[in-house]
Order: sequence, then C-alpha cells, then structure tokens
Amino acid sequence: MNNIRIAWLLTSAFYYWHPPLAELAKLFPEMTAFVANWRGYAPGFEDSFKIDIVGERKIIPIIKSSKGYGYSFTYLPLNIVNRLLKFKPDVIFSNSFGVWTMIALLFKPIGKWKVVIAYEGSSPSIDARNSAPRLTVRRAMVKASDACITNSNAGKSYLTEVLNAKPSQVFVHPYEVPAVQALFSQSANIIDALTSWQKPIFLFVGSVIPRKGLNFLLDACTHLKKQGHTNYTVLIVGDGSQQEELQQFCQENDLTDCVQWVGRVNYGELGEYFQKADVFVLPTLEDTWGMVVLEAMILGKPILCSKWAGASELITDGQNGYCFDPYHPEQLANLMRCFIENPELVVSMGAQSEALMNQYAPDRAAQFLKKVTESLL
Repeated sequence: MNNIRIAWLLTSAFYYWHPPLAELAKLFPEMTAFVANWRGYAPGFEDSFKIDIVGERKIIPIIKSSKGYGYSFTYLPLNIVNRLLKFKPDVIFSNSFGVWTMIALLFKPIGKWKVVIAYEGSSPSIDARNSAPRLTVRRAMVKASDACITNSNAGKSYLTEVLNAKPSQVFVHPYEVPAVQALFSQSANIIDALTSWQKPIFLFVGSVIPRKGLNFLLDACTHLKKQGHTNYTVLIVGDGSQQEELQQFCQENDLTDCVQWVGRVNYGELGEYFQKADVFVLPTLEDTWGMVVLEAMILGKPILCSKWAGASELITDGQNGYCFDPYHPEQLANLMRCFIENPELVVSMGAQSEALMNQYAPDRAAQFLKKVTESLL
C-alpha cells in the first residue's frame, strides 16, 4: 500500500514537523506536504519528504489576549484547490479548522479523497467554546470529515464531547514529536558561560510573551529568595515583547544573579541548552501542545510543566517531573526547591522522561499515522 498518495496541508511547517513527516514519507513515498511560509528543511532532514510551496499565509489579529492565544483570522492561498486536484491524493491530513481544511472538505466529492482533521490539542482560546457560530461550523466540518487525530486526550474530549465526533472517528497519539539530531545540527558554543552559572539550571525555551507565564516563574524565584535559596540558575532562551519588563522585574527584586537571558537561538542550537540544563520549566498560561516539553524529555530532562499545556499529559507527578498551576507561584517555588535540595532527582526523573519518549519517537508517530490512513481505505 506504499503507493497511497497522502497530502498534508501545513499552514506553518516549522522544523519540529519534519522528523515525523520524514518517517511518514518512508512508509508512503508519494506523500507531499503542501506548505505556506516555508523556511526550508530542518538541518539533517533535507529532501526527506516532498513539498509543494503554495504561498504565504497572513495572520490578521482580531482579539488580542494577555493570557492566551487571542483570536485571529489566518488568510491562506486559495490556489491549494488546483494543487490538490492535480495531485489527486487518497487521503488529506489538514491542520485544525482553517480555510484549507474547509476547502479539502468542500472539494471532497470532486476529488474523491478522505479528509483527516488534525487538531493539535485543546485550549480555551483555540476551542471557541463560547462562540456558537464557530462551534456550528466546526461540528459540520467534523461530521464531513472521515477521521480526526489529536496529540492529547484533552483534544479527544473536545472533539467528541463538544464537536460531537464519534469516538471511533478520533485517534489519539502524539504526532508532533521531535528528533534529537535536529536539535544538535549547529554548535551553540555555550561551554564557557556554563562555568559561571549556578546549578541546578532551570531552563525555559520559548517566546518571552505574557502567554508563556514567565512573570509567574520569576515570582516563584522571589519566593525562593525569601526562603534563602539563591543557589540555582533560571536560564531563559528566547525573546519577545515582555523581555524588557521582566528584566526590570529581575533588577528590582535582586534576581539578576539567578536569572540569565540568552535571547533567541537557532533551532539546531537548542540541543546544547537542553543537554546542559538540569530541569525544564514551562509556566505557560495556554499551550495546545507544548513541543518544547517533548524536546526536553527526549534529552532526558525532568519537567516542571504548567497544567495549562497539552503536553502536561506526558508528566506523571513524582516520576518524570511535576505539573503545577502557574497562577500559584509559591507552588512552583516549592517544586524548584525540591530539585535544589535533592539534586539526585535530576538524574532519576530525567531517565524516566527519556524512557517515556521511546514510545513517542518520530517513527512511532509515523506508524500511528499509517494506521489512521489504512483504516480509511
């Protein structure tokens, strides 16, 4: 069945998509990713799957939010129609409920293809639970589709309980998963800096914006300071609109020795930062999935994960880390203190993270997608 033609409609084909797509292409050589905003292949994955660059997407903000994703309209090139009719796919995987998914469903009787809606995960801003018109459209799209996939059980609950998808129609397995080699494709040259950073090192990787909850992480640091703990480092990799404000907070609260700001780095350099860190922290207020959690786990790191991240389902308290509510920074401070006072937990919990990720490697994700595909044909 390796002659099955799969089209994957990606509105944003960032590097973390490439490992599972490369593995899927080994199973289905005719698979093609139709992409917008193409940045090139991830280093080490050049030409590992076929692409068709359709054009550029444009995101038009409608309602902004300081705590979540907000609401926006994503414009996508409509010439995807001709591309798909020419390609003649057997199965189309299309991300979420945007324009391209609507087009795939509308032209389904003409193209005679199957459509799988890929819903990354559930979160308040993305679910549109309070918008009757949007829910009506989504329910119709789910009804018209042949299957849905999602990374998380929360995503499955949304699809079945809110959008009325049949349970047999929804497949759950992490399909957005990283590969180690992509994270080490470039040298970060951070060894010299590490000598001056106090261990344990708590690493954050992501955008420095309100949604990521970094202000609550820094609040947790003030709690640690009051408890007499300054023997650690919070390492922040990334940049964004809130950076100046948070750096000022660090100065005002005498945290500058504990908090180090690296700025944005290339994706291929992230591996060295994950590797040299002791614990990964994600204090996000809203993330449908949270790929950075998996990137840290695959490199054997214990995780402190906000309960508002979809990937929190991969964390078992006391085994490979802990989940917490970022709105209660004293709770996060206590968990950080646990690693400060018990450094042996870094190794034991990190090993649990790495072992768990063996279940969610890119080749496992590809086998999951193969199973979904073959169930439709």
